[in-house]
Amino acid sequence: MDERAYDERRLRDFRAGRTRGFSRRDLMRLTAAIGAGAALPVIPAAPATAAGPIVKPLPEDLFRLFGTNAEMRWSAMRDQGYYVPVDRFFVRNHTVTPEIDPATWALEISDLGRGRSTFFALDDLKRLPCETRPVAIECAGNGRSFYTTQQGQTVSGTAWQLGAIGVGRWKGVRLSTVLRRAGIGRDAVDVQPIGLDPNFVSGGVDLGPVRRPFPISKAFDDVLLAYELNGEPLPADHGFPLRVVVPGWIGIASIKWVGRIDVSPEPLFSPWNTQFYRLFGPDFPAEGRPFDRQVIKSAFELDPGTTFPAGTRTRLTGRSWSAAGPIRETTVSTDGGVTWRRARPYGSTPGNVWQRWEIDWTPTAGDHVLQARATDVRGNTQPETARFNTLGYLFDAVVRVPVTAA
Repeated sequence: MDERAYDERRLRDFRAGRTRGFSRRDLMRLTAAIGAGAALPVIPAAPATAAGPIVKPLPEDLFRLFGTNAEMRWSAMRDQGYYVPVDRFFVRNHTVTPEIDPATWALEISDLGRGRSTFFALDDLKRLPCETRPVAIECAGNGRSFYTTQQGQTVSGTAWQLGAIGVGRWKGVRLSTVLRRAGIGRDAVDVQPIGLDPNFVSGGVDLGPVRRPFPISKAFDDVLLAYELNGEPLPADHGFPLRVVVPGWIGIASIKWVGRIDVSPEPLFSPWNTQFYRLFGPDFPAEGRPFDRQVIKSAFELDPGTTFPAGTRTRLTGRSWSAAGPIRETTVSTDGGVTWRRARPYGSTPGNVWQRWEIDWTPTAGDHVLQARATDVRGNTQPETARFNTLGYLFDAVVRVPVTAA
């Protein structure tokens, strides 16, 4: 069920030709057509008032926009509770938010080994035993822009700062419950949810619907089919009427607008676990290194460039998180890393998804650089420099936040 161990095993299968759905030959054709990494171009920020492929309002004080994507501003989380409110939850769309009629929608569980399908209407799913769980959804490229702005390295993809993460209360039915109702057992190998958003076309190549497999062991463990977020029906931009929620794995695993889930007796592949979401670059093999779980990060609940009153005591707040486990401590520097002080943790931590913290500071007049550095219970600490990869994934370095006091 470990994401990297699974991906390493699948890379061996892929090299050996043990594939279904997307072969090594398909990858070679795709790479020849668009080039490794070229399918994730840098998307410039759209005007904050632009009407685009996202349904919900996107006020400038809550979001930074990147074409089909919207990043939460961290200043919007100050004085909020543990969960990210729906109105400021980040949006990652490959294409556009689709309009889906729940009255005619059904989830198909496709048993590829036996050549049969079982269908569940939304009401069918809601009649099954349900649960509510705190889970973080985080884009693998969260923090990508800092490869360039802090490390001077060119990467491709949406130039997220740190707002491509949302922690929510997801309510739904366990995927394991639905699979058992469909007659699926643990003798299967992989499951692959498939989204109902329009096919993703990049570089003139139609890559089909967004999809990415994970192992049957994970499917039978903690994966949720969610139809509510923070006590409300799942909003359109976040997967209505149903999305997959895969705790601890990168965000692309939690497919939105799921319409079909393939269950296979053989390893499954797609562009989203071969061409994308692999680590490419000078330190990695040509076919990429298997993908890790998400990394450790910290964010201040303010915007870069914020001005504070000089000589006045102020309270800095923020949050730290790690896919490897709860946060043990967060230290903060207000002088560009010369000195560090331990921040005070506060508030409840349902599911230990992230930790809120605070620290008092009386700034002198002038420019300052704030930094926050977290350590989790397994000893992972944010480094000074993130390991470079051309697609800009898994940025975990301490972020420098410039502010001013006047």
